[in-house]
Amino acid sequence: MNIYLPIAELSVNILLILSLGGAVGFLSGMLGLGGGFLMTPLLMFIGIPPNVAVATSANQIVAASVSGALSHWRQGLVDIKMGMYLLLGGLFGSITGIWIFQLLTSAGQIETFLAIVYFILLFSIGTLMLIESSQAWRYSSRFFNYLLISLLLCWCN
Repeated sequence: MNIYLPIAELSVNILLILSLGGAVGFLSGMLGLGGGFLMTPLLMFIGIPPNVAVATSANQIVAASVSGALSHWRQGLVDIKMGMYLLLGGLFGSITGIWIFQLLTSAGQIETFLAIVYFILLFSIGTLMLIESSQAWRYSSRFFNYLLISLLLCWCN
């Protein structure tokens, strides 16, 4: 069953959109992963234009952030001073991002720019995760024992 999204100017499967929202919401609540980090690339993958995907995923981020902040507030875990500094930095970054977005949109390069930035971001995070996990494996005695046994078995055969 498809629904028409007028701003994105295309039809998408409603079950796919609901599944994406549910899966990203679950991961966001369970692991603390940001909705924009997951939702925006997933929306782009199913054909939603990048600028619409970025703006749309902001709705889910707000909902998850508010519910998470309320939960942590009840536990007394919210640092207001740090939050204010993050708010000021976020406002400055958002205003700068809007300005750059408008410049790139008027130049007709926004889709290319967003695709490149997402690639660099995801590649960097993947590389850092690979480095971190390889360091953890290297320092693990179990890994060394397993590697040594595997090499000996390969050498003996």
